[in-house]
Amino acid sequence: MKYIKKILGKRYAPKWLILYIDMMATIFSVIVAYGLVENFRPFVDVNLPNLLFTLTIFLVIRFTLFMVFKTYSSVVRYTSTQDAKNILFSISSGTVILLAYSIISFNSTSAYIDRLPISMIIIEYFISTFLIAGYRVGIKMLYSELKNNSNEKETMLIFGAGELGLITKRTIDHDKDNNKKVIGFMDDNPAKYGKLIEGVKIYNLEKDLRELINKVRIDELIISVQDISRKRKEEVVDMCLRYKIKVKLIPSAIDWMNGELSAKQIADVRIEDLLERMPIRLDQEKISSQINNKTILVTGASGSIGSELVRQIVQFYPKEIILIDQAETPLYELELELKEKSNYIEFKFLVADVRNRGKMETILNQYRPQIIYHAAAYKHVPLMEDNPSEAINTNVMGTKNMADLAVRFHVEKFIFVSTDKAVNPTNVMGASKRAAEIYVQSFNQDLQKNGHNHTKFITTRFGNVLGSNGSVIPRFRKQIENGGPVTVTHPEICRYFMTIPEACQLILEAGMIGNGGEIFVFDMGEPVKIVDLAKKMIILSGMKPGKDINIVFTGLRPGEKIMEELLNNKEKTLPTHHSKIMIGKVREYPFEMISREIDDLISTLSLNNDKILVGKIKDLIPEYISNNSRFEELDKLTIHPEIEIN
Repeated sequence: MKYIKKILGKRYAPKWLILYIDMMATIFSVIVAYGLVENFRPFVDVNLPNLLFTLTIFLVIRFTLFMVFKTYSSVVRYTSTQDAKNILFSISSGTVILLAYSIISFNSTSAYIDRLPISMIIIEYFISTFLIAGYRVGIKMLYSELKNNSNEKETMLIFGAGELGLITKRTIDHDKDNNKKVIGFMDDNPAKYGKLIEGVKIYNLEKDLRELINKVRIDELIISVQDISRKRKEEVVDMCLRYKIKVKLIPSAIDWMNGELSAKQIADVRIEDLLERMPIRLDQEKISSQINNKTILVTGASGSIGSELVRQIVQFYPKEIILIDQAETPLYELELELKEKSNYIEFKFLVADVRNRGKMETILNQYRPQIIYHAAAYKHVPLMEDNPSEAINTNVMGTKNMADLAVRFHVEKFIFVSTDKAVNPTNVMGASKRAAEIYVQSFNQDLQKNGHNHTKFITTRFGNVLGSNGSVIPRFRKQIENGGPVTVTHPEICRYFMTIPEACQLILEAGMIGNGGEIFVFDMGEPVKIVDLAKKMIILSGMKPGKDINIVFTGLRPGEKIMEELLNNKEKTLPTHHSKIMIGKVREYPFEMISREIDDLISTLSLNNDKILVGKIKDLIPEYISNNSRFEELDKLTIHPEIEIN
């Protein structure tokens, strides 16, 4: 048995051997069929020349068609439905030719044409089909049985008893390097319970999992459903983690290699997989009409949002994309990626700083973009709390530079990427983004008032994006890899999360529907408690919180909120055609006043005095009240009036 297993497990039969066995099966089938037709008369009575002629005719035709259909070329142990079809087509085609010959031979008066009885051809057809297909199926079953009886085999379940589940099972079964055995399917459809797919039973997860675990060891579960909801995915993962079952996911079908699922692509479930939501349906046609064959400029192009924006913009075939960033290495890496994948688009990669107005003016004058996506910004709250002048310089002055030049060079649309931290800001970073929002929105109103409608300013506002540079998830992952502890600032701190592709899709959609002056607010779903996020990530890593990896609370960082907001308390939202995009109804400011205040704020940068600078921005944004920051003392000196909505 061990020798057979070794042969089946490590060697493939050469093609000539498979063809030889098929021809031997054909010879056997012809002899049996001939004998049946001749009633198995004693050997001395057999017409040997006639038998040899019959054998020759059959062998020539069968051999030719085996070569045409390449029935010998597949690996026998992995015989598939397609292989079975090839065998059937090959044998059936040969039989049709033989029947045609038989009809001709019976109607011919030539002495040189021997007759082939139709009954013998039909009998041979069924015997050949049974033998040639049968030994393949037998070897496949024997190989599978020997493989599955291995003591080293990992047992697994597949969640999803549909077509994708079946593809997943076959992918695992056919993977020569795997050491896994599928022992069951799990599904939410009651009509499927108790049925079999390729001999594997379908179970109900909630009712049957515990009982199944008591009978056999289950090492792994693969979620093989593409349209599973976030809530259901979490429920499945939580149940498996409770029983210490590793959970994996199959990738989206568009990511399969050459259109086929590979076992190597089935990856461990990550926290990002549990936080992501259902794919967004965009108005592809309208977005394309806005971007197609146009020159697009993206600032902060090598950042998390900027780079993904570029990847999505490419799909709509713009004429040219101008990518601006001051970070040389990330921009260079993005250049290599885009030129490899999208060499049909004209790219311009420019190392430049939005704070350098002269440089920006030169760029816009040279390339004349029709749409600008302004994503360049400093975003890290504690760092900007220590460096307020840099936050004002980039987030306010940089935005003002780009907005002013957009009008001067007749840009059609200017889409400004903002943040939920701009709502009731408690830190310098959020306040700087709110100041930029105010400037962009009031500028748009002033242009419309004066009849200059060639440039439309649109603001998009959303929360944290999963996996962005420096965000909480990559930090937690690194801390877990290093053995902990995982640091959380506060046990009650919550954040909204959105995937980077989803955020960028909504930016494109908002840019398309915006008429100018709107602040678009995205549906961020339900807030996530950061400590729960940390615990889940530790468990997904195969460890226990508090035992293998400790969670340490470090206290709120300067300027940090416990709960982020997407809208000011005095603000309201208006619906749009897209369920995940709303328009924030915010206070409007006179442009003349705001322009003067912003210029005054920027001129204060030359004083190199953080408190004077932050005091100025607090005067501009009365709702900006510092939290856990050295700038809290400035709030005690200021009375904050109620903000009325115009």
